[in-house]
Amino acid sequence: MIGALGAVVSPPPSLFDAMVLGLVEGVTEFLPISSTGHLIVAQRLLGHAAGGDNNVFAIGIQMGAITAILVLYWRRLFAALRTAARPTAGAPNLLWQIAIAAFPAAFLGLLCDDWIDQNLFSARVVAATLLLGGVLLLWLEALLRRRGGGAGGELAQMSYRTALWIGLFQCLALVPGTSRAGATIAGALLLGLSRTAAAEFSFLVGLPILYGASLYKLASRPELLTGEAMPSFAVGTLVSFLSALVVVRPFVLFLRQHTFAPFAWYRIGAGLLLALLCASGYLA
Repeated sequence: MIGALGAVVSPPPSLFDAMVLGLVEGVTEFLPISSTGHLIVAQRLLGHAAGGDNNVFAIGIQMGAITAILVLYWRRLFAALRTAARPTAGAPNLLWQIAIAAFPAAFLGLLCDDWIDQNLFSARVVAATLLLGGVLLLWLEALLRRRGGGAGGELAQMSYRTALWIGLFQCLALVPGTSRAGATIAGALLLGLSRTAAAEFSFLVGLPILYGASLYKLASRPELLTGEAMPSFAVGTLVSFLSALVVVRPFVLFLRQHTFAPFAWYRIGAGLLLALLCASGYLA
């Protein structure tokens, strides 16, 4: 199949595959376990080749998951919009916090996009980053226990400087398998936010990042939104929206009583399993 400018377009996923990939995206996007890493592995298990249009599809359906955040947090975002042009003295505006935190990853992502696609979208990279991220999450929990259990500040008191530092942590997630949510949550906790504030800010800072990345990728291959490719993309995006809508609130409630340790151990187990599959040759 030939697309614009003579580019070869991979066959779109079947509707069933699109449903599976949408479910994987929606469930994992806002948990500290790496949605991109899980999508790479899911695509390989479903028989889709690495890179190219399959990366565009996987990133494009993130629009469904991030739209769930708009639905769940629209009141807070609308309240921030009303005061964005005239912020109250001493009270940082949420939209400015999001914009400042999103800038570093957006800039670096645009700069390195092609290199990342060509060199880092592999199951082996995901296995390594899942393992390393799990170990670092356990270290973070040990550090928080020494600090007194992870209690911390809320978004209303977070400075713009702290937002910028969280944005720098988010740049780590440009490596597949690291987890955008995991990087931003870990950074926020290290900088003194509470668990729930760290998680919710990681959701909200994903708005410009995920919409921007999805639109940028789709604009580069508009043929993926036409003809026989459109139904698969629509199904994947819808399923990612619905599954994210179901996952986000329970995750926040979970964090009010629990730590990130279960996600750390999941990452370590998944990383080890994935490394074994790569070593055996089952996953190229």
